[in-house]
Amino acid sequence: MPLLVLVIVIIGGVILASALFGLVVFGVVRRRTRRRTSSKSANPIAGAEQSRPVLTDEDPGQPTTLDPLVTKPLSGSHSEASILSRSPATLEQARALQQQAGEEVAVLRREVHEQTADLERREHRLGDREARLDNDARLLEERAQGLAQLEEDLAARKLELLDLAEERRRILERLAELTAEQAKAELIGEIEHDAKRQGAVRARDIENQIQAESQTRARRLLATVIQRVASEQTAEAVVSAVHLPSDDMKGRIIGREGRNIRSFEQTTGVNVIIDETPDAVLLSCFDPVRREIARLTLERLLFDGRIHPSRIEEMHQRSQAEVEQVCQRAGEDALVEAGITSMHPELVTTLGQLKFRTSYGQNVLKHLIESCHIAGLIADELQLDRKLCGRAALLHDIGKALTHEAEGSHAMVGAELARRFGESEDVVHAIEAHHNEVEPRTVEAIITQAADAISGGRPGARRESLESYVKRLARLEEIARECEGVDKVFAMQAGREIRVMVLPDVVDDIQAQVLARDIAKQVEHELTYPGQIKVTVVRESRATEVAR
Repeated sequence: MPLLVLVIVIIGGVILASALFGLVVFGVVRRRTRRRTSSKSANPIAGAEQSRPVLTDEDPGQPTTLDPLVTKPLSGSHSEASILSRSPATLEQARALQQQAGEEVAVLRREVHEQTADLERREHRLGDREARLDNDARLLEERAQGLAQLEEDLAARKLELLDLAEERRRILERLAELTAEQAKAELIGEIEHDAKRQGAVRARDIENQIQAESQTRARRLLATVIQRVASEQTAEAVVSAVHLPSDDMKGRIIGREGRNIRSFEQTTGVNVIIDETPDAVLLSCFDPVRREIARLTLERLLFDGRIHPSRIEEMHQRSQAEVEQVCQRAGEDALVEAGITSMHPELVTTLGQLKFRTSYGQNVLKHLIESCHIAGLIADELQLDRKLCGRAALLHDIGKALTHEAEGSHAMVGAELARRFGESEDVVHAIEAHHNEVEPRTVEAIITQAADAISGGRPGARRESLESYVKRLARLEEIARECEGVDKVFAMQAGREIRVMVLPDVVDDIQAQVLARDIAKQVEHELTYPGQIKVTVVRESRATEVAR
């Protein structure tokens, strides 16, 4: 509002100045018109002025005597001529000033009009807002009244419920012939008994679970340590066989006084085992990458036919370069398959080295790719970051690619390696916590644990030794046969299902259900196995008659 008043005052001042300027111009023009009229009436005087005496050179010293009446009209006629000579310029300047003042007045009028319209719009909006506020206030008042009514109703209902509870207590005491204190004591005794029983069952389950997990983790720890450090391992994990064209090549591999075999072992770092195995030589080493390089080196030497120390070193260098390229290509292929676009080159190479490493008979690189896909699916279901979960799952076992020179578990070593090459803290934490060596603090770490367990526990993913497999199947059948009323037992699907045939005359339907539960509990207590085992009890009644 002060701005509008100021604008109106400015416009009024401009209009007043324009009016005054117009009056001044009008007065000047009118004065000049009068002077022109008076000059026309003074023309006889001008003629007399023309007949005035003229001074000559003959009497220069004589003073000029002019009539005062003539002199005065002469000076007046001169000033009127000068004013008339300046009148067009003055009029033009006046017109320009008047036009400029009119333009300024028009601009100010437009501004005043725009500001007036803006003020009207603001007033309209304020009116709408006041109306909405009044409506909201009315609604709030109605809601407050409704809530107050509800509170009153609830208070009344509460009093009614208290009265009903008291009446019910009196009826129960009269029917049970017990007071409230006696009933409470009896109820507490029953609850304590049930709680103790459930607590004992729960404690037994927890103890069994801890024992099973400790055995599983101990086996995994021993297997990992053996694979990374031990010099003598099972043939399946640390031994590669190289076929020979003939047994004569064994002598050439050994060389004169063992020169070639010593040079080969020193160059490759792999033990060469030459025994009675026909047409084969065994290469033993705990490092799968080094063992693969030695295998390629020996195969090239056998194909070339020239076996001597210098040739061994040359072939070893070529094989080493080829294996490094294979590891690099395997790491890049794993990133493409996992859908990851950027990673440090050292991590890619280290990841590719897992192509030659196995865990429980499962290829570690394939296990990581499978875990990455599983983690991505879990993240999609939980609406989390798929790329972050997949990246953590892909790198969770990267510590297994390092040699025995790295100290610590593969989870901690892998986490330190990922941190060194710029991985995020979420990925590093998921790597170090996937075996619970560090308490998992993020959802990504828990998803990585789940993906690792799913990939490792998938049927057929990992295999156990033949001896332990046969013992487990035999024990499964023995447990089922020890039960009363069992006729036949079959261990099916590689020991993942037990089918028990019972005698229908001895075991009825209810006893068959109890028998299945008892067998399952005994298997859980006595055996260690991946996944789960299904127990099926079959009770079949047959009636046979011969028609004659």
